[in-house]
Amino acid sequence: MKTAEIKLTIQLDDNNVPENIMWESTDAQNKEKLPVKSMMLALWDASYKNTLRIDLWTKDMPVDEMKRFFYETLQTMGDSFLRATGETNIVEDLRDYCAHFAEKMELVK
Repeated sequence: MKTAEIKLTIQLDDNNVPENIMWESTDAQNKEKLPVKSMMLALWDASYKNTLRIDLWTKDMPVDEMKRFFYETLQTMGDSFLRATGETNIVEDLRDYCAHFAEKMELVK
């Protein structure tokens, strides 16, 4: 059995606000830490039947990029949900909402 590890390194300021977020993976071709401005991690706890989440972003994350990050995350959640469940109807509804979100956030013209 193969094992892979993903490591997150968060540098915090004196108020515990993220200044830098870096990630690395043992499976990546590039073995150095790669910087990112925002992350969302969701884990399913089967024992308690609930979701554990970590949402972090650096204090210099631009608002327009945060809007795009949320939009793309919603889109890819739809992709994952479709692959996991085959529920095409609800994914189409989510796609409709994503289009609405993009319009309201002025991500598309």
